[in-house]
Amino acid sequence: MLKKTFRQMAVAQIVSAMTVILCLLIDSIMIGRFLGVDSMAAYGLSNPLLLAFAAIGSMVSAGVQVMCSKSLGSGDQKANNTYYSVTVVLCVAVSVFALAFVILLRHPLCQFLGAGSSGTLHDLTSDYLLGFIIGAPAFLASTILVPFMQLAGKQTRLVVAVLLMTISDIVFDALNVFVFHGGMFGMGLASSMSYYIAFIAGIFYFVSKDCLFRFKLALVHMKEVLELLKAGIPTVINMISLVLLSFVLNQILMSISGSTAVAAYSIISTASNICYAFSSGIAAVILMLSGIYYYENDRKTLYDLLKLMLRYAIIIDVILTVVILVIAPFMVKLFMNSDSGAFELATLGLRLFALSLVPSSINTGLKHFFQGTDHIKLTEFISVLQNFACIAGFSFLLSLVAGTTGVWLGYLCGECLVLLIIYAIVWHHNKSGAFTLENFSLLPKDFGVSDDYYLRATLKTMDEVVDFSAQVSAFCKKHKANSRCCYFTALCVEEIGKNILSYGYQNDKNHDIDVSLFFKQPELVLRIRDEGKPFDPVEYNKMINSDDPVSHMGIRMVFGVAKQVSYTNSMSQNSISLTLDSQWR
Repeated sequence: MLKKTFRQMAVAQIVSAMTVILCLLIDSIMIGRFLGVDSMAAYGLSNPLLLAFAAIGSMVSAGVQVMCSKSLGSGDQKANNTYYSVTVVLCVAVSVFALAFVILLRHPLCQFLGAGSSGTLHDLTSDYLLGFIIGAPAFLASTILVPFMQLAGKQTRLVVAVLLMTISDIVFDALNVFVFHGGMFGMGLASSMSYYIAFIAGIFYFVSKDCLFRFKLALVHMKEVLELLKAGIPTVINMISLVLLSFVLNQILMSISGSTAVAAYSIISTASNICYAFSSGIAAVILMLSGIYYYENDRKTLYDLLKLMLRYAIIIDVILTVVILVIAPFMVKLFMNSDSGAFELATLGLRLFALSLVPSSINTGLKHFFQGTDHIKLTEFISVLQNFACIAGFSFLLSLVAGTTGVWLGYLCGECLVLLIIYAIVWHHNKSGAFTLENFSLLPKDFGVSDDYYLRATLKTMDEVVDFSAQVSAFCKKHKANSRCCYFTALCVEEIGKNILSYGYQNDKNHDIDVSLFFKQPELVLRIRDEGKPFDPVEYNKMINSDDPVSHMGIRMVFGVAKQVSYTNSMSQNSISLTLDSQWR
């Protein structure tokens, strides 16, 4: 079930990221083709500020992923509602701040970004910022609420929302250029309006009765706010590093070749975002799933997850590198004519950038895995190296001898250096340079439960459930659980498995049930996951008629023998966790 879940979530994340980035691509094409090089340069100069606001949204979004992974791992649905409520309040607060900050201070901001205090470039940058910031509330909400859509298993709704955003952005951009002639303000406003359409499409789920999350202002406390923001700090450091990198490279390129080089960099940045959609989509899934399995102390599944990430990252980015090397001139031609002074610069830069994709994808995946497994300081350190220090350092040094070509080579050299540094850290931590999943996971030697104390299986039929329940009984006996515990644990597997197969699935769905059992002396934990209809045995147990001794005997038996029962429904999966005493009498 892990591979299936990973692929489903990764596809949804990548499609979502690609569609959002497609809006930026469309904006860049329309600006470069119809508004000119100065407008393209103004668009590039605006990016650091827009990335700064995106960083805030990404910080909250990553905090949601980390904290909800913890609560899902421990089966705490109330915590999910708490973080949802905190997220809504933060979204409103940041939106108000962003609107006021840019509207009131956009002229000094333009000067700070390098557009000067007056003149054409200043005016174009100011106009674009004003048009774009109007959409700040929808832009931030769309970023922040995505993890909750994923947790609720609403990948289809998420994809539909971003598709609507893309279509509307194309329409509004075309209207601005060919009908209203609104210039850079109109381009920014077109993006804002498309974000509001995506927001409206997505918000219907959160106000419906089927929504898994409930907003309660009483749940919002400073403690939870700080917890969520702290969990997202590695991501905001990541984004701030990108802001600094964009700002520094703009200044380096401006000093070498002026607005022509900055315009070329804007094209490369837009194209790079398309490439990064694949690695960032996979990384977002890694962050969420690694957090869940880390707080379930599931060492083997974490190894499997790391292996999946590396396999998909390398295969996808090798293919992507070859494609970009071949089609680079055609991509650049979308933005400007081949006789433009920036055409050759952008084509060469895009090809050199493509060579960095494979090491970049590995670095990004490992970084998010480390964040999900609680290596926060290491994640922050890698973020600064990968997204600013190494690339900016190489770009500056190489630009002294190779001009703009040196700047483009900074990506490849920087990512390779980061990968070498990660390998050095892994070697130092494990006292071994072996290329193994165990070494690169950086999990403590005593983490989780050893394989000898773990039993797991994927079951599809009732016969398989019955056979596995016999294995459960034998497994419990092997580890010195008493006879009553062995019998009732096996019976729990059989009873829950029978209910899932009988009532949880429709005939057109695969009947997959993931079961794991492990010992944490003096207790044992039984976890059962399925993709059937939502069913919460905890709430159901409260509703059944307790006066009838033969009513719902299976559910009564489960609650009678378990010390603790928890249930979560996330990512379109039911997850039931039972804790039992191995010496229960």
